[in-house]
Amino acid sequence: MNITSSTASIAFSGLQAAQTRLQASAHNVANSQTEGFRPLQVEQTTQSGGGVSAQVARSSQPSAGLEGDVVAQLQAKNAFLANLSVFKTNDAMLGTLLNAQA
Repeated sequence: MNITSSTASIAFSGLQAAQTRLQASAHNVANSQTEGFRPLQVEQTTQSGGGVSAQVARSSQPSAGLEGDVVAQLQAKNAFLANLSVFKTNDAMLGTLLNAQA
């Protein structure tokens, strides 16, 4: 298994999961005042080779309020930034490795 490509794929799956969480939360905020609206929930599961997958499902309960969605957006932003940092570091390490072998 190639460590650098697996690190990149794990970070990329984290980026995608964070994006999915942010999109679901934005959808919930935009529709929070709609009568009978049931918010979207994102369930993340770990993948056997590393990384995560995210599935969107409709909640069975009505929205609890905007506070939860604001917190979800902040968590998604922080997860995105953390995974982006890992992705960039992996890219820099790969570049250094290629320069050292050249």
